Amino acid sequence: MKLRLGLPKGSLQEATFQLFRKAGYTLTVGARSYQPAIDDPELEVTLMRAQEIPRYVHEGVLDAGLSGLDWIVENEADVVEVANLVYAKQGLRPVRVVMAVAQDSPFHKVADLDGKRIATEYVNLTRRYLAQHGVHATVEFSYGATEVKVPHLVDAIVDLTETGSSLRAHNLRVIATILESTTRLHANRASWADPWKREKLQNLAVLLEGALRAESKVGLKMNVPGDRLPAVLAILPAMKHPTVAPLHNGDWVAVEVVLDEKQVRDLIPALKRTGAQDIIEYPLNKVIP
Repeated sequence: MKLRLGLPKGSLQEATFQLFRKAGYTLTVGARSYQPAIDDPELEVTLMRAQEIPRYVHEGVLDAGLSGLDWIVENEADVVEVANLVYAKQGLRPVRVVMAVAQDSPFHKVADLDGKRIATEYVNLTRRYLAQHGVHATVEFSYGATEVKVPHLVDAIVDLTETGSSLRAHNLRVIATILESTTRLHANRASWADPWKREKLQNLAVLLEGALRAESKVGLKMNVPGDRLPAVLAILPAMKHPTVAPLHNGDWVAVEVVLDEKQVRDLIPALKRTGAQDIIEYPLNKVIP
């Protein structure tokens, strides 16, 4: 038996492949291939546009897939959310679907777009949002390069942004955030009802979430004189409690913790001053609580 899994091709592909590598899976794909090889004989992987994955999962063509909440909502896909995986092309943070206009536009709120023209890939999402605000506008599908259409072709756009840099580069101004989105591992409902497929997806979710959790954490090891241990423990954060073990033939102890990477820069000098020695920082692949 195989689990048919759809992974996003394009801007999210490399970040997804890196996440799978940290989770313990090796994916290889040719430049023009849409069928990656994976070192798990129980997985059958297909690369496709993230926009399409939720529809194929909803219809049962795929058992499961990774795509943004934005495309699940846009496709009105009735799927099971297995895991919320907070990563994007440029970092570990959500992205936003926003409504934007030209910087010098007279439009400052959604109501100002009544009777105007809007270009977007998110036609369904945009129409629902406008209806919720009682705004009647022409919403047209954009096949790409959406940012350049304002103001000469349309009055506004609805587009995805991660950092806002592309919008700023095109002299655009956000007037509304329609949706905050993260990548979701989602499953077809019939596939989720199958015990084997459900367990396979749950196992995959544990590994992917563990790999993501490890992205912002590191391990620290150090040797500490026994009489300096209370002072070191007083400044040492940890996920739960530090591991302390006696060293052979001496009054020293070995101390080990897992902590947020951003804490390490200031912590290591303080540990050194407190008496810790032989301090080692090391990266993590997975953190499973």
